[in-house]
Parts: sequence; C-alpha cells; structure tokens
Amino acid sequence: MFFGCGAIVMHPELSVLGVALIFGLVIMVMVLTLGHISGAHLNPAVTIAFALVKRFSWREVPAYIFMQVLGCLLGATLIATLNQDFLHIGQTLPNTSINSMSLFFIEFILAFTLMFVISGVATDSRAVGELAAVAIGSTVAMASAVFGPITGASMNPARSLGPAIVSQNYDSIIFYMVAPILGAILGAVTYNLIKYDNQSPKETINDCR
Repeated sequence: MFFGCGAIVMHPELSVLGVALIFGLVIMVMVLTLGHISGAHLNPAVTIAFALVKRFSWREVPAYIFMQVLGCLLGATLIATLNQDFLHIGQTLPNTSINSMSLFFIEFILAFTLMFVISGVATDSRAVGELAAVAIGSTVAMASAVFGPITGASMNPARSLGPAIVSQNYDSIIFYMVAPILGAILGAVTYNLIKYDNQSPKETINDCR
C-alpha cells in the first residue's frame, strides 16, 4: 500500500508502466524477505484460496486477513496524512468506460492468473523456488500495466478496502472484494487439477510420449 499507492499519489508524473513496476517490485521484495517466514501472502484472496486447497491452516486465516487489512488501512492512512488529502490515496476505482460485469470479469481473471502463478512457483517442489518472487512480482507488474488504467488491477481485497475506508469511498467495492477471492480460489483449484503430484518428471515425460 505505502509504496505502490504512494507512487501514484506522490509522483503523478509517473507513467502507467512506472507505477506497475513499483507494485511488482514491492511484491517481489516482500516475497523474498518474508516468504520463508510467513509465506508473504499479503492478500486475503491468496490466504483463503490456499486454505481451501489445504495448503494453509484455516485456524490461521482470521489472523492473516486481519493483519492484511490492518496493514493496508495503516498504509492508506499514512499516505493520506503525508499527502494531506484523504480523497486521493490511490483507490482502486473502475474506469467510467467499463460496466460492472467487465469490472468483475477483469478482476476475476487477474486474480485467477496471479493465484495460478503463485501455486505453480510457490507450492510445487519441481519449480525453481528462488525465482518464485520474480514470477509473482512480474505477474503483478504485467497485470497493473495492462489493466491498471481500467480497473486499478487490485487482485487484492485488502488493497482495495484500506483506501476505501480511509477515503470513505466505497464505489464498486463489492466487486473488488468478491472477484479476487473467487478468481484466486479457481486459480488454486485449477493448478491442483493439472499438476502430477504422484508422478516423477521421468514418468510424466514417458506418459506424454
């Protein structure tokens, strides 16, 4: 929240690509820093999706979500305080050119893609674990670069909820809450369906022949 939305608010001269790179770099750095400690979820949709596919304990979900939302809320408050403007703090708001269905569909697909990538690089032992942060950060950056000007490319209910509460602007917030969670769940389930846990790489190659 602080660095990504701070870039939007404090440096309006930044291009869409510049803001997208900031968001991607922040995610990459946080995954590298905290991935081995907490998993660096940073996103309630990811936490819920992991719990549903039994990659995370449901007992820890409430605490994770509480801290994710609190972090975004504090970040948004700090940005508003430094900027002295509680109405412009980098909220995720839809472009006036799209309707509610398009907003929901885009956020759903972005969250699906992000969770699919996370599942592949962070939960599969065959993946190159050292590159997980790069893959996840790059996915966030690409999504932000392409769809940021259209929906804000939230992919994260907490990221949208924090600024909404601080600014008291709840425009379309229900879509930013529901679509990422559903998209992330489907992304995690889809990856679980296509991977081959019970086969070695050699057996998989032989089967493909």
